[in-house]
Amino acid sequence: MNDIQAHRCDVLIIGGGMAAAWAAIAAAKTGAITIMVDKGYVGTSGVTATGGPNHWWVPPDPGKRREVIERKLAAGLGLGDPEWMERVIDTTWRTLPELAPYYPFGSDGKGGRYYSGVRGAEYMRALRAYALAAGARILDHHPATQLLVNGDGAVRGARGHARLIRRDWEIQAGAVIMATGGCAFRSGLLGSHGNTGDGYLMAVEAGAELSGMEFSIQYSVSPAWASTRTLPYGAARYYDVDGEEIVQPPRGHAHFQALGAALLTGPVYADLIDAPSALPPVLHDIQPFTPPPFVRKGVDLFKERWPIKLFGEGTIRGNGGLRIRDGNCRTNVPGLFAAGDAATRELATGAISGGGAVNSAWALTSGQIAGAAAAKEALAGRRRTMEQLRSAASAAIHPVAAERPVDRKAIEADIDHHMNGYQHALWRSERQLTDSLKVLEAHWRAIRDHGRAEGLSLVSLRETAAMTATARWCTAAALSRRESRGIHVRIDAPELDAGSGARLLTGGLDMIWTRPEQQRYAEAAA
Repeated sequence: MNDIQAHRCDVLIIGGGMAAAWAAIAAAKTGAITIMVDKGYVGTSGVTATGGPNHWWVPPDPGKRREVIERKLAAGLGLGDPEWMERVIDTTWRTLPELAPYYPFGSDGKGGRYYSGVRGAEYMRALRAYALAAGARILDHHPATQLLVNGDGAVRGARGHARLIRRDWEIQAGAVIMATGGCAFRSGLLGSHGNTGDGYLMAVEAGAELSGMEFSIQYSVSPAWASTRTLPYGAARYYDVDGEEIVQPPRGHAHFQALGAALLTGPVYADLIDAPSALPPVLHDIQPFTPPPFVRKGVDLFKERWPIKLFGEGTIRGNGGLRIRDGNCRTNVPGLFAAGDAATRELATGAISGGGAVNSAWALTSGQIAGAAAAKEALAGRRRTMEQLRSAASAAIHPVAAERPVDRKAIEADIDHHMNGYQHALWRSERQLTDSLKVLEAHWRAIRDHGRAEGLSLVSLRETAAMTATARWCTAAALSRRESRGIHVRIDAPELDAGSGARLLTGGLDMIWTRPEQQRYAEAAA
């Protein structure tokens, strides 16, 4: 790599969303030299910036918190962890008010401030300001493409490409935090175009394990022509092309199955006649990215019926991600930590989606924990000279056969079809999953055997490789979990299996493996 930008720091954070920013704040406050690298511009990129996230917000009343955690444990069907839930609730309660100098929290109507709900764009701008004030350095438009490891296999940095100046970069670090978000498989979900599973691929190439990848089926309703935020749609009634109301549960997998089945036969229309009368005047303030697509179409979303689409959310609202090995958000790879949607959220949510509130609280908490722990580890072993490191990556960098063009668009279209297509995602079965896995394996072999690129083209090809790998892991995990649990539903195994109540780990590149986790988190921590 010629003419490379070289940097050294204590803590390198890959990603630029909520979890990455909170990690940078925590690391920089310890005095550690902290660098964030992001595909886009920290403050505007990612799903948080386009939303209006709430946070899991429970006052410090032991009885109340115990009641909330018990409900969440029951809903999580055996895969949640009460100690982590308590940490997430408590850390969020104590930490979010720290943002007050940078974010204009409103009134709670009782003489205090309303902290739990924020406007995404302003929230991310505030987090950027806080991170810079804490001393973090932010490198915008610096996508990472590969991790660097030392002779012992410990992660000690990353390489990537600076988009605006078109130069490769290398950053060596005492510890690395993966906070690259989840993967929506280019479904068109608002704010998710850059969420392509890059962090999963880079980490697994270095030897990391994944957990909960079978919990990857979630959708959001939006107008057919544009993904929006979804606050108003909870009050919607749905109708087919003949004007017949579609009877469906208000939420959950059966809700999406009913809508998906109808959409496979023709258009489906939403009607918000039952929406609360107080919602229309304040919607623009609460979720400013929701009204504009309707305004541009000349549609009154509260008075007219309009066609819908289900946008796949993948592991963004699903639960899967890098396995958390201990209470400091370490992965099983030395030197590598994980936070936010890049990490499994099973610890906080179990087998169900955390939705917006729990996922936001998890992003804040895991970011804070990973940032502080990574800084402590890096400062304890601080090096002042550059090391000899090697890249852990292979796909799209070192093809195993003759280099030739890879049809990225065709591969990505296939991935979207098999991961977000209603007929595949909503009616999982052994036959369907096996057929999908064969297609995805063929695409992986094409990239592995023949793909090679440099510069910005490498960034794009690695995104396609990451989506392909992530789709394979999700599909293999879903095939291995032969039951229905939470948001993982199989039509050929519709019941909960009492003997399958362990988290399911996944890994491997050319040969994917799955196995039940042998130890619960609490046992391992003890």
